[in-house]
Amino acid sequence: MAKENTIMGPSGDGSPFEKIKRVNDAGNEFWSSRDFALVLGYADFRNFEQVIDKAKIACFNSGQRLDDHFVDITEMVGIGSGAKRPIKTTLMSRYACYLAIQNADPDKEIVALGQTYFAIQTRRQELSDEQLEDERRLLLRSELKEHNTKLADAAKDCGVVEPIDYAIFQNHGYQGLYGGMTAQDIHRHKGLKKSQQILDHMGSTELAANLFRATQTEEKLRRDKVKGKPAANRTHFEVGRKVRRTIEELGGTMPERLPPAESIKKIELKKRKQLGGEG
Repeated sequence: MAKENTIMGPSGDGSPFEKIKRVNDAGNEFWSSRDFALVLGYADFRNFEQVIDKAKIACFNSGQRLDDHFVDITEMVGIGSGAKRPIKTTLMSRYACYLAIQNADPDKEIVALGQTYFAIQTRRQELSDEQLEDERRLLLRSELKEHNTKLADAAKDCGVVEPIDYAIFQNHGYQGLYGGMTAQDIHRHKGLKKSQQILDHMGSTELAANLFRATQTEEKLRRDKVKGKPAANRTHFEVGRKVRRTIEELGGTMPERLPPAESIKKIELKKRKQLGGEG
């Protein structure tokens, strides 16, 4: 008899793991640990629960939120004559499945096949996420350039005219948002080279925080009719500090702790090539 647990190709077509995949109303895919255990050949589900526990530890150690990838539920299943009994089940994301199969019995042939399948599919998801992040960064960087121009105009109306004065004004905003760090401090802290601009190496989360700082400072300067360089500097610092407090209250990562991203200029170049602008 031909084996049913066969992966037809790298795309996963014909994979038993695709056959047991479920999709919720929001369009998110997930797998039931009960179905997963059966496909992997675990006759006793209690043995597979140990695999899930190890996968959860690996998930936690990777810095991921467990609730995003593992959801423990109780299902009612029929046991004959219309009777039902509750059983524990874990609903798992694709990443959770990847971690689980990495911790499953390697002597099972299906486990080796599944490791290949989920490694490929997880990498595809990573690439999709990377592309989405690139698009977010391009959009936010463009917005920030526009609003920095508007912020400079608003600061000029307050009396911030000379380039050195504007640099000081900008540093006050950074110091509020970055816990006292100036642009030069941030540049050094992120390990950037002298020719690299900090805004070009911010991920979407950090860019969004700085965009909020810029837009809110511009509005406050105009709304409050702020006059004088000292007052403008204080305003920029206070807005930056309030944005920082909001991030802290929401449990977010402080901007200085966010790692530097690939230069956005490289992303812009790739985008132009895709559109046929170059090469």
